[in-house]
Amino acid sequence: MIHRGFVLIATLVLAGPFPARAQEAALPSVPQSLSLDAAVRLAGRFNPAYRQAVTDRGPARWGVRNAYAQFLPSLSASGGVGYSGPGSQTFLSQQFTQPSSTISSSYSLGLSWQFSGSTLMQPGLKKAQLNAAEAVTSSTLVNLRSQVSQQYLAVLQANEQVGLAEAQLKRSEEASRLARARFDVGQGTMLDVRQAEVNQGQAQVGLLQARNNVTVQKLRLFQLLGVPAPEDPSVVTLSDSFPIVAPQWRLDTLLTQAASENPDLNSLKARESAARAGERAAKSSWFPSLFFSAGWSGFTQQYTNSAFLVTSAQAQADADYQACLVQNRLNALAGFQINCGLYQFTAAQADQIRAQNSVFPFNFTKQPFSARLSVSLPIFDQFSRPMQVAQASATTDDAREQVRARELQVRADVSQAFYGLQTAFQTVSIQQNNRTAGQEQLRLATERYRVGSGTFFELLDAQLVAQRAESDYVTAVYDYHKSIAALESAVGRPLR
Repeated sequence: MIHRGFVLIATLVLAGPFPARAQEAALPSVPQSLSLDAAVRLAGRFNPAYRQAVTDRGPARWGVRNAYAQFLPSLSASGGVGYSGPGSQTFLSQQFTQPSSTISSSYSLGLSWQFSGSTLMQPGLKKAQLNAAEAVTSSTLVNLRSQVSQQYLAVLQANEQVGLAEAQLKRSEEASRLARARFDVGQGTMLDVRQAEVNQGQAQVGLLQARNNVTVQKLRLFQLLGVPAPEDPSVVTLSDSFPIVAPQWRLDTLLTQAASENPDLNSLKARESAARAGERAAKSSWFPSLFFSAGWSGFTQQYTNSAFLVTSAQAQADADYQACLVQNRLNALAGFQINCGLYQFTAAQADQIRAQNSVFPFNFTKQPFSARLSVSLPIFDQFSRPMQVAQASATTDDAREQVRARELQVRADVSQAFYGLQTAFQTVSIQQNNRTAGQEQLRLATERYRVGSGTFFELLDAQLVAQRAESDYVTAVYDYHKSIAALESAVGRPLR
């Protein structure tokens, strides 16, 4: 029975519930048509920083389980085997001889349980720490969505810049043909032709740089998503487009939502709650502690040469038998005899000695059960407990001030993003008018140069103005979309 119990305990200890390491998820290829929602989902699965935040929740969850498990006793089991060779050893003036080697085994079962004020406070503390870890994970996800949205818009803006560069190249090619045609009929100069050729070359360089910028922005997007980029990033297109509509949000509503949903603020609030729980746990160190322990153990010791035991027992029996015969000669004078046959060594006795020696490894000799109960009460510990309480209180006060500072920052960020969005929306309308005016100016300058009433440099100036107006319009459009993304980040939730 003891053998089976020992084996069962050893099996449970060796095969106990150890958390298995999560399998590495295979990184997917980026779809050829990528929407913003799909990009956010990919980032949520594969972004390294977010996956680290998710992984950090595991120890916090086990911390809660461990805190509740502290109310249960702990159980330990140990066992071992040993060997001692034959020989002699001297202790002080005595010499001890062991004629045969021995083998031994032992087991020990221990139960212990401890309860204190800290034990009582640990579940609340660990729950608060788990909530803080969950809040950090939520904050990381919201911030990641904001970063993905910003980079998604950066790729779209880079694509728009490519369109502008292509349009500018077409205009420069048209101006170059027009300058060459006027030169061929004697109405233009070679200076105009060469200037047109230079502008055409610059437009080609601008187009190359714009296309390269698209590749760079896509690579940054793939890096943010946590997935490998395809060999040719141009095969991936972004499928979403974003309309420009007048902002309908109210600042007071956004501030209310941000106060309850901003992930960074909620993360700091969770940390403040954890700090308060830590302060209560520190104060609980003044409570008394109760400790209980109990133990069961057993051992075996077996001589490897059982013939040595039989020989020794037989020699002792023979000596006792001879002494009995001597005693009987003396007893004959008194008229009675002792049965000396009782001292004769038999084969059954030899077998019994061998059986008693054959105890290794599981025929244990039990040791007495032991148990202990103690109570300790802190009285004076060189002010270490007051110092711990003071440190915990300072941590709580710091966390409270961090929350207040973050609340002020959230209000400022939301207000700034709100007013920035209003400005960005108005800027789009103004830049739209500027783009229309620049295109009209370019059309008039082209016609004037074609009929000979305008100079080539007027045409170049009109091209430059039109190009700048179109670029400013694209920038204004994406500043508007990025302002919405910034407002969503400040509030802590999607707004469209």
